[in-house]
Amino acid sequence: MKKSIKLFESKKVRTHWDESEEKWYFAIVDVIAILTNSPNPQVYWRVLKKRLKGEGNETVTNCNGLKMKAPDGKMRLTDVADTEQLLRLIQSIPSPKAEPFKQWLAKVGYERIEEIENPELAQERMKELYEQKGYSKDWIDKRLRGIAIRQNLTDEWKERGIDSEKDYAILTSEISKATFGLTPNEYKQVKGLTKKNQNLRDHMTDLELIFTMLGEKVTTEISKEEKPDTFQKNRKVAKRGGRVAGNARKQTEKELGKSIITKENFLPLEKKKLLKKKK
Repeated sequence: MKKSIKLFESKKVRTHWDESEEKWYFAIVDVIAILTNSPNPQVYWRVLKKRLKGEGNETVTNCNGLKMKAPDGKMRLTDVADTEQLLRLIQSIPSPKAEPFKQWLAKVGYERIEEIENPELAQERMKELYEQKGYSKDWIDKRLRGIAIRQNLTDEWKERGIDSEKDYAILTSEISKATFGLTPNEYKQVKGLTKKNQNLRDHMTDLELIFTMLGEKVTTEISKEEKPDTFQKNRKVAKRGGRVAGNARKQTEKELGKSIITKENFLPLEKKKLLKKKK
C-alpha cells in the first residue's frame, strides 16, 4: 500500500492506495472534519457509526481499519473507507461541502489512473504543490531528484531483504550520521523543527539536499555491487555510502570556509516571525 496525503480546499486527507485492489482508502475522520468543521471529528464519527450500525447500515460494518500517521507522528489504527463506501457515508452527513467533495473524490480517482499510466504526472503534481508553497524551481528540481534517488535506495534495500520501516529508519540514520555527523532527529533539532510530521528534507538548502542525495546514491551503488545479505552488512554499506558524502561535504566546507549544515529552514513567513519574537 502507498501512503499519501491529499488536499481538499487546503485541508489534509490521509489516504492509502491499495495496489492489489487498485483503489483508494480515505481516513474517515479527516473527511468528517472537512464536511462538518467539527472540533472533535473522532467523537462525531463514533456517534454517527453507532447510529448507522443501529440502522443496519452495511457501509459502516464493512469499513476497514488501517494504520495511518496521526498528527503526533505515531502510526495509529484508523477507520478508512473506499470511494464507494465514502460516498454512502457522505449521504448521512448534512454538509454544503458534500457535492464539491464528491467531485474531488472523482478527481482523485481519475488522477491515480492517469499516474499509473504515466508516472511523470505524479511528479508534475508534486512539483505544482511545492510551487504553491513558494519553493524555487531549482530547489524543486533537486527535491524531486532526491525523491527518485531515495526510491531507488529503498527498492535496493527490499532486494536485500530489508522491508520494515524501523530498519529503513536505522539505515537512513547511519547514512545521515556519516554524511553530516547528525542523525535525522538531531538535524531537525538544529533546524528548529519540533513537529514529528515535518519533513526534514523539505527544509534543507540546495547543498544539504545534494549531499543527502550523494550519500544515498553511493549507498545504492555499493549495495548493487556487493549484494549484502544481512541487516548488519547493509548497515556497514550505509555507513560507507554516507562516509563518501561526508568526506565530500568536509572538502566543500573547507573550500567555502563555512559549514554546509545550517539552521535555515522553509517555514511560512508568519511562523518565522513568531520564532523571531520568541527569541
